[in-house]
Amino acid sequence: MNYLIVVAHPDDEVLGAGATMYKLKKQGHKVAVVTMANHAAARTNISATLSEDQEESMKVLGVDKIYTADFPNIKMNTVPHLELVQFIEKCIEDFKAEVLITHHPSDTNNDHVMTSYAAQAAARLFQRRSDIVSLKEFLFMEVLSSTEWSFDSSANRFTPNYFIEIGLEGLEKKLEALSKYKGVMRDYPHPRSKEALKGLATYRGCQAGCNYAEAFECIFKRGI
Repeated sequence: MNYLIVVAHPDDEVLGAGATMYKLKKQGHKVAVVTMANHAAARTNISATLSEDQEESMKVLGVDKIYTADFPNIKMNTVPHLELVQFIEKCIEDFKAEVLITHHPSDTNNDHVMTSYAAQAAARLFQRRSDIVSLKEFLFMEVLSSTEWSFDSSANRFTPNYFIEIGLEGLEKKLEALSKYKGVMRDYPHPRSKEALKGLATYRGCQAGCNYAEAFECIFKRGI
């Protein structure tokens, strides 16, 4: 299976699905990452070498390919929706993606929201073109420091219904991959701390009765 992780910024992919990506690669699947805004002009204490950091991080997880766009950071709402959709569609076509994983649309970060809506629209590509591989699954992920800050009580907040057991090895690989991003990790009790990430993996594992887990919201699945 070909898994395409569509995120707004470098580091989102690891925070949301890093251990899952590592597990998928160990199982023989193909994994690629789409990054929509590859700069961090509006973020403090973030490395000026994000692209290089991401490459090193993806090596830890064994990711096959990285697609990068240059949409404006924290200004993706100023970009025509169609441009965002078409970029993701090109990635879906090139990678022959069968599974999409992206942000939850009620995240507090506006770039996450725009990315999620664009990925949702791009997911329909196989229905419009017979030469596109059919989509089999679509998942929303949670990104600590954003998803849990969904203050809009009128929105449907992240509600996990799909859990992937990652084990201690997967958790450690996730933390190792995050360590390649300079300036991203913070001291506890910040949500981007080792303690918080381990705590979340422990809690999600307990929810599903397994040894550490990453949680997702499955919104589309084709099968018997």
